[in-house]
Amino acid sequence: MKITIRKALLISIVAAPLFLLFLPADYFNSGDSFCLYKSFLDFNCPGCGLTRGLMHMIHLEMEAAWAFSPLTFIIGPLLAMVWLHLVGKLFNRQVFRFLERFY
Repeated sequence: MKITIRKALLISIVAAPLFLLFLPADYFNSGDSFCLYKSFLDFNCPGCGLTRGLMHMIHLEMEAAWAFSPLTFIIGPLLAMVWLHLVGKLFNRQVFRFLERFY
């Protein structure tokens, strides 16, 4: 069976959140920040804590997700919609047809 590059890309995009589900929720909690605002200007940008917040949201720890970044509750559902759309594309189904105009 020949897997095209597009199929391989879709499979990796679908597998990435599933891989994050198997990591502990506090996996990204420690370590230095990569945020340029934090490094150079010494204040948090709106995206600071988003990765950690999304990680806690994946593990259904909503209070911890809110503590890291309230923006998690906007970005998380949007990412879930895109993820479901890509899963649908992988199985040749139309899930969120309006997302196709963005790529």
